[in-house]
Amino acid sequence: MPSTPRFRQGAGRLCLDFIRTLRHRGSPGVVEELPDAEALSAWVRQCGPCETGGHADAARARDLREAVYVLITDARSGRMPDANSLALVNEAAAHPVPVPRLDRAGRLDWLAEDPVRATLALVARDTLDLVTSPSLARLRNCAGPACGALFLDTSRPGNRRWCSMDTCGNRAKKETLRGRTA
Repeated sequence: MPSTPRFRQGAGRLCLDFIRTLRHRGSPGVVEELPDAEALSAWVRQCGPCETGGHADAARARDLREAVYVLITDARSGRMPDANSLALVNEAAAHPVPVPRLDRAGRLDWLAEDPVRATLALVARDTLDLVTSPSLARLRNCAGPACGALFLDTSRPGNRRWCSMDTCGNRAKKETLRGRTA
């Protein structure tokens, strides 16, 4: 039986999945999912292409996560990028990224001298791509009142409301049904 993933994925971009590691952003029930190096390594194993190893600096990763969030927020509102956030994301993007390699058995493997730093470089590069692409117009805030997640709306009509039908969408539908039956 497959285990339930520890971290939420499915926001449509790696950088958006990364900023979801601060759940319920802006609400009293905020949850930090990257409190330490072990949690950061677990996120890299689940969401990145590499096995972990190297130096996992959770405080630095949280700083990058907040810089990513600020850059995306600034870009969405048409503001000039925050200089400190831009510097942090640009610095992270400058690091080497994982390199693909096919092993003798025909399986794809990803190599990096420092898998954590390399995965965070992918996050930073994905952020820079997102804030300069037309996809930015398809970025949405989840309609779940306590969620706070951002997601890329790839639906044809562009009217997706929830970050996930399995969580926030289901919750909203249950609330609507309860209201009708009450």
